[in-house]
Amino acid sequence: MKNISNIILISSALFLVACQDDFIDLSPPASITDDVYYTEAEHFLTGSNRFYTNLMGWGDQGVYSDHGSDLIGYTEASTMQDYARGDTQAPESDIDYDDAYVAIRDMNLLLARAQSYEGNDIGEYVAATFFHRAYQYWSLVQKFGGVTLVLQPLDENSEELNAPRNSRYEVVAQILQDLANAISGLPNEADIASGDKGKISKEAAMALKAEVLLHEATWMKYVGNSTDGDGSSAGAGSNGYDAANINLYLAEVVTLTKSIMDAGTFELWDYNNDLDNLSSNFLFNLEDGGSNPAGLDKSTNKEFIFYAKYDFIFRQANTLVSHVYQGRTKPSRKMMDLFLCTDGLPIDQSPLFQGYSETQDEFKDRDYRMRAYFTFHQSLGKIPQTGEVLLDGTNNNGYFNSKFMSWNWGSADAYRATRTESYDMPFIRLAEVYLWYAEALYELNGSLTDAEMDESINLVKARAGLPPISNSFLAANNMDLLTEIRRERTIELYAESSTRYTDLRRWGIAEEELGQTIYGAVIEGTAYENNIDLYDPSKYGFAEEAAATGVGLRRCLVVQPSSTRNFARHHYLFPLPTSQTSLNPNLLQNPGY
Repeated sequence: MKNISNIILISSALFLVACQDDFIDLSPPASITDDVYYTEAEHFLTGSNRFYTNLMGWGDQGVYSDHGSDLIGYTEASTMQDYARGDTQAPESDIDYDDAYVAIRDMNLLLARAQSYEGNDIGEYVAATFFHRAYQYWSLVQKFGGVTLVLQPLDENSEELNAPRNSRYEVVAQILQDLANAISGLPNEADIASGDKGKISKEAAMALKAEVLLHEATWMKYVGNSTDGDGSSAGAGSNGYDAANINLYLAEVVTLTKSIMDAGTFELWDYNNDLDNLSSNFLFNLEDGGSNPAGLDKSTNKEFIFYAKYDFIFRQANTLVSHVYQGRTKPSRKMMDLFLCTDGLPIDQSPLFQGYSETQDEFKDRDYRMRAYFTFHQSLGKIPQTGEVLLDGTNNNGYFNSKFMSWNWGSADAYRATRTESYDMPFIRLAEVYLWYAEALYELNGSLTDAEMDESINLVKARAGLPPISNSFLAANNMDLLTEIRRERTIELYAESSTRYTDLRRWGIAEEELGQTIYGAVIEGTAYENNIDLYDPSKYGFAEEAAATGVGLRRCLVVQPSSTRNFARHHYLFPLPTSQTSLNPNLLQNPGY
């Protein structure tokens, strides 16, 4: 089992990363030791390219896609399902912790060697390394809070090996500094050659900085230092906490996102006219022209800003992407009821809402994304009719998922077999930048002008077939702007980049939302009620319960009752692995574990 000394001191072979046929090749060459490396610019290029292998990939889709959140109607035991129930204990080891420090060790080595390099031709590679180090520390902060900052290559006598944790505020300050260094040295996206697409751009660094700033501003506003611990008996403490940073951070988010929005380099991928209003499906399984009925390939996608690049020839997923998304990201009742009607109103206010009597009714006159995400992948976009969705157990709570699934997967004419999917994995895309801009403005000012809505949230809504909102529209319909901004994030970013867990925690509402019963299909007043051919209650482990729906309280399937869900404030942070806390007495465990 690795300890932090072994993790930080481990010597990793450097991978040669070359551009080949418009793809970043991640295959390793012969081993090259640190002692003879970083003497030429090409070494720094190779070293910085290797760090792309440390990004999240399709093998991490359980964490990436928010398995087990309140929006997911699948709750079989797994790490993230256990987490959502508040059933997390301190593990002996944690691969996220270990791997981050292995990566940071290699990055620190490159950065240290760059200081003594004689030449001015490695600036871009150093800037990319600052980005990757920021990314690793940001991943650690989001999971554990404050961690030990290590910024230089270490030896067996280095004090950092037995150092206490830095507070989250100290680590975030370093992340922001690293990203500032990255921004100053990276090329604009427009200047990255087609063969190098997928490499980190200046805009990607700006976007990640905006994410960090917004997350920390809202965390300080809604969570404060309640999860920090005192730093002497538990946790990392609150050194560096300053509430005055909230508005400073929010203002910088607005500046950064507006700069990306105004650059004109990125655009929403809207091919609804070519794809029967299913852009919000095919964007996420886009490969070459055979991956969708309109013959569109990845060259048409200018929405992804920061992403992991895949390719059918050079880098397939090599894991069960479509299979897992089919089974483990089917939506809950809460998720289905979040989608607005095409008049822009919630279902409990809109005269367009058709209710639930027949299986197809709730899909009518709704946000395009509902049909794009949650119709059956083998007949994508076809709204299921009564009799076509049987409630007979077998992991079926009433709904399908098709987001992040290869076109026609599982059918005779499937585009990709499981494990061979090769669509890019988005971490930050333009739609999210628009929503960050809107949220930061609201958190900063308590309002948005109509013009600010039109240049941000309303662009996302337009692709979803929804009318724009305005201050007069919201007032006339007694709708709250912050609620609508959060609704758009929840829907647009469903099953992406750990967004739901991240948002619930930074908004300070995770205990409330994750503590609720998870519901499936509505039974009362529908074709399922008292129809054994369509619904067999004996195949479900819990009795139906009355739940809030678009037509008031109705009995629904219970996927998991609230009595089994005990998420608490201390679960906002994961516990440190005990292998680390036992080796270093100064490394204090997070409160509550």
